[in-house]
Amino acid sequence: MPRRKSLVTGGAGFIGSHLVDALIDRGDDVTVVDNFRTGRSEFINQKAKLVSHDIGDVEFLRESFEGIDDVYHLAANADVRNGWDDPRRDFDLNLSKTLSVAELSAAAGVENFIFSSTGSIYGESVMVPTPENSSIQQQTSLYGASKYSCESFLGAYAEANKFKVTVLRFVSVLGPRYTHGYVYDFIQKLSADPSRLNVLGDGTQTKSYMHVSDCVNAITDLRGPSNFEVFNIGRAETITIRRSIELISECLKISPELLFGSSPRGWIGDNPIILLDITKAKSLGWNPVVSIEDSILDTAKWIIKNPWVFKDV
Repeated sequence: MPRRKSLVTGGAGFIGSHLVDALIDRGDDVTVVDNFRTGRSEFINQKAKLVSHDIGDVEFLRESFEGIDDVYHLAANADVRNGWDDPRRDFDLNLSKTLSVAELSAAAGVENFIFSSTGSIYGESVMVPTPENSSIQQQTSLYGASKYSCESFLGAYAEANKFKVTVLRFVSVLGPRYTHGYVYDFIQKLSADPSRLNVLGDGTQTKSYMHVSDCVNAITDLRGPSNFEVFNIGRAETITIRRSIELISECLKISPELLFGSSPRGWIGDNPIILLDITKAKSLGWNPVVSIEDSILDTAKWIIKNPWVFKDV
């Protein structure tokens, strides 16, 4: 059987680098496209072909897409909290550049386009756990709005038979090589001052998370019969921010004073409850195996052992 040729945008990032490792392990020829805006050279698999360039440069990248079977589009701005500091950032880095990757993929005759989306597109859903066919509420973040817009454009490409699209709506992902997000932020703050921790929100935020190994298994394995398939990816459990802090503090062997805010939202766009219905993905054989608490502990231990991740931030 011929080796599949895969291209991963954002392949030097947290999830992307784990995906590249998995694709190489199964025998794919892998090309990584990453401009290292947030990606890390330390995460690059040396067996992959690296194209260090911005995905928005269509003419430069056209040759890199030739002969590719599967495009895994993970490159994006993932900073939900600070979206309003630069309202065009999510449009430019998420929607506009996703369209560039779609254009390149269609022109090259790519077979499969796998897109990393987010559970944030559901906003504050009235249905919890939230299934894929839930009505989409008003968007609560520019990040969620940009990702949902990407899904819509990719759906049009699929309808035109340009390529098959698999949309994966993730909860937040944890694990080794984690370089942004709440576990990272808490450890950075507590490393600077172990005696106290200021927390955005009242700590009752209740959300689902998953381990990067489970996430990668979904990215590589989940495919549906139609040209456009959407899957929720997460765990059928949640954890509060307060419990997360307890686990992180145990790893650091400290007992900080916790200073909470008064709102169940830490910032504009912070949905207080996130729990996705993963029945569809499980019906096709995908099943997450790492618990949320173990995912938090694994993440914290990795960050503590690798304090260099706080450099240049």
